[in-house]
Amino acid sequence: MSTQFLARMFSAYIGIDLGTANCLVFVRDQGVVLNEPSVVAIKVNTKEVLAVGSDAKEMLGKTPVNINAIRPMKDGVIANYEVTEDMLRYFIQRAIHTVPWLKRLLRPRVLIAVPSGITEVERRAVMDSAKHAGAGEVVLVEEPMAAAVGVGLPVAEAAGSMIVDIGGGTTEVAVISLSGIACAKSVRVGGDILDQAIIQHLKKEYNMQIGELTAEQVKINIGSAYPVRDEECMDVKGLDMIAHIPKTVKVNAAEIRKALQSPISSILEAVRATLDCCKPDLAADLLDRGIMLAGGGAKLAGLDKLLTEETGLPVFVSEEPLNAVVNGTGVMLQENSIWSA
Repeated sequence: MSTQFLARMFSAYIGIDLGTANCLVFVRDQGVVLNEPSVVAIKVNTKEVLAVGSDAKEMLGKTPVNINAIRPMKDGVIANYEVTEDMLRYFIQRAIHTVPWLKRLLRPRVLIAVPSGITEVERRAVMDSAKHAGAGEVVLVEEPMAAAVGVGLPVAEAAGSMIVDIGGGTTEVAVISLSGIACAKSVRVGGDILDQAIIQHLKKEYNMQIGELTAEQVKINIGSAYPVRDEECMDVKGLDMIAHIPKTVKVNAAEIRKALQSPISSILEAVRATLDCCKPDLAADLLDRGIMLAGGGAKLAGLDKLLTEETGLPVFVSEEPLNAVVNGTGVMLQENSIWSA
């Protein structure tokens, strides 16, 4: 039997959306088998891994001095090599256990989605980390292409399709035609920066310090990019920076929207920059096809309306924005042409 035949028969095929906020794993013939926060809790002295994913995320901002809850991905790339390797090993092993035992004889073939703007050194770091974590052959795909495939855009056609994928660490904007990226822009602005904007707003306006998890909840509950009906208020609990005691303040949707204005403007600029470099015929296609939003940031209330107002193009939110990239890797896993063996 040929090496190629054996690899196809006895290897698991895994697609990974290695995100700053969440890591999603797709196993061929199984679907999405894992969706966990990209967080690892380790012992400070021994570097022993105590928890990964949801269990580790619950520890953020609440650990004793001998435990550190780490987010090893920053701006879509590896910030802590060793911890990323531990995290990938955990996720890959969990994914392999969903595959029938016969296909666990060889190291899995792994397809990983990465931001389009990362450097060659950063690409190599992702590949090396995955291989050290137990992967066999590793192939990288650019996130905007994976997202476009995952939401069902006709990327193979000789016409322009535009995707805006707003993740935890980066926003990927691309116009795709004939299965290639015609023009793209990657900015290191995403859900994490939105959370930080909320943290800074509460610190400035109320002299109150809140954690990342609280800021994320404020964003989800009352965050918006455009005025919406029935705007609500929310009680936010944190630490009074002057009295050094816990306190609660009531914030409203309008002030949170104002706090988010700067990072949202960066996303708008990335969209404009991509449209500016787009060829006229591809730009014309977008008048009918519009812009597709994907990623967790696509769920921010009113973002589609704001983009429509700023660009004059129809804007749509994908049905499963959080799963767009990983679903795209799942489709690509069926293409034997991406594997060299």
